[in-house]
Amino acid sequence: MSDRDEPGTIGRRVQQLRVERGLTQRQLAEPAYTPAYISTLESGRVRPSDEALRHLAERLGVAFEELATGRPAHLVTGLRLRLTEAQRTLATGEAQEAAEQYAALLGEARTHGIVEVQAAALLGLGECGLDTGELDAGREYFEQAEQVLADAPLPARVPALRGRAVSHYLAGELRYAVYLLESTLDELNRGGLHDPDALLLLYASVIGPYMDMGAHARAAQAAEFALALAPQSGDPALVARMHRSVARTLLAEGRLAEADVSLAKASELYRQLQIRTELANCHWMRGYVYAQNGELERAEAEMREALTMLSAKRASLYSSQVAVELADVLRRRGKSEEAAELLRHVLSDFSPERGALHSAAAHRLLGIIAEDARDTEAAEEHYVRALSLLERAGAVGDLADLCRLLGDLLRRTGRVEAALDAYRTGLGHRTAPGTTTLGPAPAQPPL
Repeated sequence: MSDRDEPGTIGRRVQQLRVERGLTQRQLAEPAYTPAYISTLESGRVRPSDEALRHLAERLGVAFEELATGRPAHLVTGLRLRLTEAQRTLATGEAQEAAEQYAALLGEARTHGIVEVQAAALLGLGECGLDTGELDAGREYFEQAEQVLADAPLPARVPALRGRAVSHYLAGELRYAVYLLESTLDELNRGGLHDPDALLLLYASVIGPYMDMGAHARAAQAAEFALALAPQSGDPALVARMHRSVARTLLAEGRLAEADVSLAKASELYRQLQIRTELANCHWMRGYVYAQNGELERAEAEMREALTMLSAKRASLYSSQVAVELADVLRRRGKSEEAAELLRHVLSDFSPERGALHSAAAHRLLGIIAEDARDTEAAEEHYVRALSLLERAGAVGDLADLCRLLGDLLRRTGRVEAALDAYRTGLGHRTAPGTTTLGPAPAQPPL
């Protein structure tokens, strides 16, 4: 066994068990070994073979693994079963309950030095943090998972790296999220580490930050790679996540029917896997498809379904994000008062470090609603707040539009110079080096 204890530790364990059972060295050794060999082994001067350990385990009445590692029999198997249960709990949206299960597993895995379970529990706790919006805590768990897996091959570390990148993305740190994902992709592809699941996970995860940064061409390329890798993946949950992410690029290209098909595939996979939170996200994206296509009644129904599912499972950050997009649909349907009330309610869940992009979107919508009500002072205040959030996040795809709204408002109220400044700000961000041109693209996978 690769994770067995050192010879000295094993020797002391053999001696202790032999004495407890009242056996002599000769009785323990026969018929396959000599008393001298047992004496040498107990003193830690020889590394016993698997064959020798199996003989000794049988004579001592313990499991091979317990003798080699000191772990109780079937401990690892039991922990893996509980790990599967925690993963299922998280998959069905019960993030708080799953976090408790993962925390208990982590403690036991650390006690017995089981690295594999430690890493999986830390990843699970990180995912729970993403689900509940506790982004700093989630990021710390992903960083700990990376440390635990420091000696593992890069593909094994990809889930932790991806989790850390997503936590930065959700916090509004788009550029750093893209840097983490792209640099990992580059290292995998240039190093010939073509693990389909790892590559698919990274390409699906980088689409969102690309879209929010306005790098639509690169998002479309990532989507093409993800679609090409999907048939090689043995993880249906990963394929479902990929379909949901790819839908965003299809929407940007106006391919609404294809986007809806992609989301339908994701929904069916998540339904099969009973992954409630991700299924809710599919309803969310379907609602977005319908909203872009002008089917506002269907959009409202899908987003309300997503909001109900996410709220019931306490996925607070995601439910607040859905609420912002639902508010936009409500406003477009003439329900501005209901939209404004919803936005004011969810803004308390956001901060510059948590949900910055959707916080900016909420202020933008409140600004539009205030403008419709001819309250230009409130509208300007909301636009300025949104502008500050978007500038920190580097979300140029929304910055230009917001600067146009602010500039138009300032121009209509007679402040022409201020309006020109707002327009220049939007244009400056739109054309800034590294904004939509992110530098050399990562090396491509062999497809």
